[in-house]
Amino acid sequence: MAERPYHHGDLRSALLTSAERTLAERGPAALSLRELAREAGVSHAAPGRHFKDKQALLDALALSGFQRLRAALEQAGTDHEAAGTDTEGYLLSLARAYMGFALPNAALLDLMYARKHDSDISEQLATAVGDLLAIVLNVIAEGQRAGEIVEGDPGAIAFTVASTLHGFASFSANNTVEDVDESLKDVVHFLMTGLSPR
Repeated sequence: MAERPYHHGDLRSALLTSAERTLAERGPAALSLRELAREAGVSHAAPGRHFKDKQALLDALALSGFQRLRAALEQAGTDHEAAGTDTEGYLLSLARAYMGFALPNAALLDLMYARKHDSDISEQLATAVGDLLAIVLNVIAEGQRAGEIVEGDPGAIAFTVASTLHGFASFSANNTVEDVDESLKDVVHFLMTGLSPR
């Protein structure tokens, strides 16, 4: 049997697309560079030009996920500016964008926040997480300037908001939330008003 050729229009992109599909359908344990090469119609050695091993592929998938999530959150910010909504409306837009990414990409989201990543990419992933937090931080700082969010360390408040949204996404991905959008409105409202009695 003849060896398949290396050449492929955009092998890296094709491998990532296939890997993400496999991740969603069968989980990270099912990923194999050799199997992905077979699906792409290239030699089993060809993926090595882009990913030194399976971990490098997983790390690249995680980084790609963060880039896509950041783009979704930035678009929500642009939409907020166009609509001119208040801080609660802005947070709800961000929350909906987060859910819009998280729910159809639950396995990818788990991978993105997994603790095991190669040291070569750990810094890039840490930067990617920081970029997401910075988007939330900007909302908090804007809300504080407008007098719509309590004074205090905006970083701590942003971390609370981000953690809450991520937790909500995890619950929702496991089908434990019946009406996601309605529940999301409640979550954002409670974030804005706090838990203390008025």
